[in-house]
Amino acid sequence: MKEDKIKLFLVDDDALFLKSLEIEFLDHADFEIKTFSSGELCLTSINENPDVVILDYHLDGITKGAINGLETLDKIKEFNEEIPVIMLSSQDKIEVAVECMLHKATDYVVKSETAFFRLKQIITKVLHTQKIEKQLNWYIDRM
Repeated sequence: MKEDKIKLFLVDDDALFLKSLEIEFLDHADFEIKTFSSGELCLTSINENPDVVILDYHLDGITKGAINGLETLDKIKEFNEEIPVIMLSSQDKIEVAVECMLHKATDYVVKSETAFFRLKQIITKVLHTQKIEKQLNWYIDRM
C-alpha cells in the first residue's frame, strides 16, 4: 500500500553519498524516496509535501552559485513550516549545528559511519511525534 510509505527526500550534491544513503533507507524501511543533487531540484518537488527531508548543508559541489542547504531549508520552511528537515554535514562544528537549528532544522547530523543510524533514530522520533499530535488533534476536535 503506497500511501503507508514514508515519503523521504534526500538532497546532497555528493552522488556517492546520496546513493549510499538511498540504498540504506531502501534496505531498512518502507520509504518512498526521491533524491536530488541540488536544493533547486528539491524545491521543484516540495509541493509533494514529503514526510521528512534530509538536506546537505553545503550543496555547492556541482553547480557554482547553487543555493546552499540553509537557503534551501529556509525556502522549504517558507513553503510549509511543518516539514521536518534534518541537516547533514561533514562539519563537526557546534556553530554549524546551532546555525541550522536557528533556521528551524529539526536536527543536525554529522556525516560519519553512524550517520544512517542517527538519521533513522531521528526520523522514527519525528514520525512518532507527528502521529501523537494527529491523534491528540483528532481527540480535541471531538470534544
